[in-house]
Amino acid sequence: MENEQLKIFDEYRNQIGIATREDVHRLGYWHEAFHCWFISKEKGTDYLYLQLRSDTKKDYPNLLDITAAGHLLANETVQDGVREIKEEVGIDISFQELIPLGIIDYCVIKEDFIDKEIANVFLYRSQKSFDDFTLQEEEVAGIVKVEFNHFVELWFGERETIKIRGFEIKKDGNKMLIDENVGRDKFVPHQLKFYKTVIQKIKEKI
Repeated sequence: MENEQLKIFDEYRNQIGIATREDVHRLGYWHEAFHCWFISKEKGTDYLYLQLRSDTKKDYPNLLDITAAGHLLANETVQDGVREIKEEVGIDISFQELIPLGIIDYCVIKEDFIDKEIANVFLYRSQKSFDDFTLQEEEVAGIVKVEFNHFVELWFGERETIKIRGFEIKKDGNKMLIDENVGRDKFVPHQLKFYKTVIQKIKEKI
């Protein structure tokens, strides 16, 4: 995976070449990503679906993240990004079913890891149940849902914790139910501005 070839860009989104995933994060090149957030309406309440990252992930293990997301390879277009949804969570949908939320740049720097993403962000109105998800073991350990309004309040500082419900697949293959309260520390540390921008764009579409 570290040898994956990715397109790299300058800060003006002009492509300046191709580099390996390892070099992209080591040297801090801007690169393209695909993000898809699942949202559903149940009994009049909007729920956002999140993935629990596998504990074997090099970056941000055991943290909650975007429903499905990944890097776009050098030979891929944004439309090809739907493969991430199928690969990570086992849901087969077409690009035409996605609602574009725009392109959001963000940057996370920690020690020797610099993640500068040009994120192509999408929303999917889901009618799937938890049983419809098939997880990519080495990437995703579980799927949970949270009331969207509570998620908003968490990132806008109006509450300390939110309730997540869902499931995790344990190492022995057994499914364990998740029903707990979590704070911001349980989430991948995307910039606060990133979370707030995504929230605003989702609000405009629901």
